[in-house]
Amino acid sequence: MSWRSSPGVTSRRSSPPVPGASAYRGLPPVRLDGGTSHRIGSGIGPNFGGGPHQRLRRLLRQVFRSGSRLWHLDWVLLLAVLALSGVGTLLVWAATSTAGASTSDPYLTKDILNIAIGLVLMGGVSLLDYRQLRMWAPVVLAVSCLGLVVVLMPLGHITAPVNGAKSWITLPGGFQIEPSEYAKLSVVLVGAILLGQLRPGETRPGPKALAKTVGLAAVPLLLVVAEPDLGVTILLVALLVGMIALSGVRLRWLAAIVAAGALAVGAVAKLHLLKAYQISRLTSFLHPSANPQSTGYSAAQSKIAIASGGLFGQGLFHGQLISGGFVPEKQTDFIFATAGEEIGFVGCMVIIALLAIVLFRAIMIAARADDQFGMLVASGIAIWFAVQSFINIGMTIGIMPVTGLPLPFVSYGGSAIFADMIAIGALQAVHRHRTVFA
Repeated sequence: MSWRSSPGVTSRRSSPPVPGASAYRGLPPVRLDGGTSHRIGSGIGPNFGGGPHQRLRRLLRQVFRSGSRLWHLDWVLLLAVLALSGVGTLLVWAATSTAGASTSDPYLTKDILNIAIGLVLMGGVSLLDYRQLRMWAPVVLAVSCLGLVVVLMPLGHITAPVNGAKSWITLPGGFQIEPSEYAKLSVVLVGAILLGQLRPGETRPGPKALAKTVGLAAVPLLLVVAEPDLGVTILLVALLVGMIALSGVRLRWLAAIVAAGALAVGAVAKLHLLKAYQISRLTSFLHPSANPQSTGYSAAQSKIAIASGGLFGQGLFHGQLISGGFVPEKQTDFIFATAGEEIGFVGCMVIIALLAIVLFRAIMIAARADDQFGMLVASGIAIWFAVQSFINIGMTIGIMPVTGLPLPFVSYGGSAIFADMIAIGALQAVHRHRTVFA
């Protein structure tokens, strides 16, 4: 009798079926490289085993998979910011390099480091849950106000005045923190929270929410006035008024705020509260030919540099006024003058076009936001970048007084880059919330 037909003996080729085994027959084999590589019941999970290369591939596959958080970012906005940062790095290098092509330029190294840190901050904020922006708003307000108080304290060289203003905290290694940059972000977030919290049945903020917004925004605003920093003061006022107007508040309340602002400006002029150098800057703007060798020198040299660049510029590292040191603050406040002389009218138009893309995307994010809070966050950031860009470019071509505001993403600076990148991260968070829950 053959083995297969022996009575009472179970054939090894035709063992009895295991209960439930048919459920596993359609499953694919499990791969050890992070897919499904090993057999069911082998004791090795899909996320274990393999070398660092396999783990890296799994991580990249997780990050770049369809439907991940990365796919919900506004890539047009991100690419425009990266392009502006790249152009800014080239201009900072050209403005500060003494050898024409020195790769050891400390300004270049610090600028690249600042942008890298800023991109990390932007990425972290971009991946935040939309509601966490509300949680962080009081923290940003408290930290920025604390920093503004510190710069006003007599702490020797740590808070020594620069160009007549006590705006910076000096750190070891040549780094500085400017708390007023983060005051902009705090006004945007806190204003969006207070003006965006509508009670049931309300279609617009009431007088109580309006009073809270003005009261809280007045704290960093008055501290900035005390530094004094005229440029940031103008920007904070524009932010506050713009967000209140966009929140849908009644026109009579908006008119009252505008009237109060006009009275405050009149009181400042009447009581002579402006510093001497601020009055000189305003006088130079109103009468540019009155004293071109002192207070009007920067604006006059900036206009000459932009005009000498022509259509395509004199080339990077070849600007005569820039390389000769005739334009002060050529890597920060007057970076647009560096662009005008070295990359010309075409280069300046590229910078303006990239800034316009950033503003357009911010406005689109505001228009598509899911709620009042998201709309006000995006709108406030759009107002921030628009006003600051207009003032910076305007003062280099003589249509605005010199106030010391940097050009977003282009000018050299640590705190300014960090604050700008965090703002872009907040825009991405608002945008990602809409795309996820659309």
